[in-house]
This record gives sequence, structure tokens and C-alpha cells, in this order.
Amino acid sequence: MSPLGTPVTPADPSPNATTALASRKPWGGRRTFRLGIPPVSGVLRPRLIVLCAVLTAAVFLVFCWGVSIGDYPISLTEVVKALAGSGDPGTVIVVQDLRLPRALTGLLVGVAFGISGALFQTMTRNPLASPDMIGLTAGSGTAVVAGIVLGWDGGLGLQGLGLLGALVTALIVYTLAWKHGATGYRIILVGIGVSWICTSATDFLLARGRGFEAQAAVGWLVGNLNGRTWNQVTTLAVATAFLVPVALVMSRWMRILQLGDDVAAGLGTPVQRVRFALLLTGVGLVAFGTAAAGPVAFVALAAPQIAQRLAGTAWPPPVAAGLTGALVVLGSDLIAREGIPGTELPVGIVTGVLGAPVLLWLLIRANRAGSGG
Repeated sequence: MSPLGTPVTPADPSPNATTALASRKPWGGRRTFRLGIPPVSGVLRPRLIVLCAVLTAAVFLVFCWGVSIGDYPISLTEVVKALAGSGDPGTVIVVQDLRLPRALTGLLVGVAFGISGALFQTMTRNPLASPDMIGLTAGSGTAVVAGIVLGWDGGLGLQGLGLLGALVTALIVYTLAWKHGATGYRIILVGIGVSWICTSATDFLLARGRGFEAQAAVGWLVGNLNGRTWNQVTTLAVATAFLVPVALVMSRWMRILQLGDDVAAGLGTPVQRVRFALLLTGVGLVAFGTAAAGPVAFVALAAPQIAQRLAGTAWPPPVAAGLTGALVVLGSDLIAREGIPGTELPVGIVTGVLGAPVLLWLLIRANRAGSGG
């Protein structure tokens, strides 16, 4: 398995196994290779590799830019030195203790939402499928709001409640969508219905809660990076460090599912088990991301589609989708903090404003293709 999620399969052994490189197109196409003893073959996609490199550089630049702004302005050079632990001691404290948790939370949330959206859109073969649309963020939000408003969390904390809510919602959606298997179309339809049920339950909890608790819950529901701490960063970092590699390993099955259930089953793919495993992985990513920063709107929907079009692939590439999600969240946070002088908006408001046109475009495109009706 390559780091970009492209499956690597054993090739037929040859007497002199040396690296062999052949390409169909130098830029937009693919390059096949064979190397090692026994030889291993795979596919390199130059455009996707270059895109990931550019996105990584852009994410790092926006990340440092976000850390540099505040009541105590810091230059980008000083930020890079402070991240490495050198430079002025006061600057190091400001960067590492006060500003870094917020920036890292935004980075990890964007990666988690971007890859989760890629999983769901590939699994269902529908560009409109995302945790926002099928109720997972709504279910996670309902559980967290219940913990805030009612004052009970069973010792799980907000992140534990977010994970529990998303898992329960996913189980309900998958069970209701099951009929000799769970197809992507049924998962989306059932998920939309469950999403509205969870939204109604959240509204009821907010109406029942006292002023302070309801205000705190509303601030979290919008999607917010304010006041993030190392506790949230640590939990989210551990979760993504485990779940992202799992998603990349399973990306070979994602590509096969793009061919349709019948073809995938004919190729020996355990379709329902793979779909359920992808569902669990995506749920874990979105649950921990939602618990850390709230349901940041449209990132999981838009990031995979943007990455797919930039990469020129037939499916949302997970790594590029994660990097795009990180860039969207960090860039939106910059706009939220600097867009209106003297006012700091929650990041979810900005992603909602930017993501709504993407949703409308996808709906129009699906309708023109004959799949929106």
C-alpha cells in the first residue's frame, strides 16, 4: 500500500528484479512500477503526488499564519523558531502554550472530516454523502448537548459523549437501511431522516436548558476553535493517529466499491463487511473531530469533492481530502478571526457560508446528470 492509498500488489517474480518504470501520461495519467526481490508492483499518480505536496505546503503556511496573529503579533519566522522550541522564551510560551492547541485542533479536525467525507462518499458512491447529511454529526451533537444541558456525561466527557452519539446514530442508520445488505442509497435516505430526528432532539434540549448551559451548547454546535486546550488535542491526535492509517489501508477496497456492489462481489470483495468497516472508521473520525470542535459544517462534504477535482481521479483520494479539509478549516478560522475587525466569529459560520455554494453546485450537477430526482 502506497502512502497515497493506492493498492500495491505482488507481481510475478522475475530473474532480475529491478525497478521498472512505465507511464501512460506524464502528468494526468499513472506511472506503474516494479521493484524489489520478490518484485512488488504498484501505481504512482504524479498529479496526485504533486497535489499532496502543494497542499502540505499550503497547510503549513496557513497553520503558521494562524499561530502568528493575536493580541501579541509574531512574525512567521519567529513562529517557526518557536515551534522548534528556539527563539525568545516569551514567544515560545505564547506559541506553544496559548496558540498551538487551537491551530492543532483545527488541523486535526480538518484532516478527520476530510478523510471521513471521502470514506462516506466512496462507500455510497454519492458525492452528497457526508457525515453532515446522514446524521452522524447531528447524533454526536445531540449527545454532547445532552451532556452540557442536563449536566450528566457518565464520566465520558464531551469527546466520549460525541463518540457514543455518533456510534449509536451510525448503528441506527445502518440497521434501518439494512435489507439484504445496506446500499449507499438507503443509507443516505435513512440518514437524512435520522438527522432531522437528532436535530429536533437537540432543539428540545436547548429549549429546556438554563441560560448558561444553553449558551455554551449553542456555541459548541456552531463549530468553534476558541479555547481549545491540550486535552482536546491529545485525544484527537491519538484517535487520528490510529484511524487515518486504517482508512488508508482500506482505500484499496474503496476503489473496488466504486465499481458497484455486484462487480465488487464478483471480484471477491466482502462488500457488506468492507462497507461496515468503512462506516466504523468514518464514524470514529467524525465523532472525535466533532467532540473536539463541534460540528464544523460542510468540511466533510466539500473537501473530498475539491480534492477529487484537483487530483483528477474518479474517487475522492483520502490523503488529498484530509489535507484539503485541514486547509479549509485553518483558512476559515483565519477569516473568522480577521475578516471583521473587532469581531471573532466561530469557524463553523465561515465554513457554512463557503460550503453552501458547494452543496448547491453538487445538487445542480446531480440533477443535470439525472441522479438528483
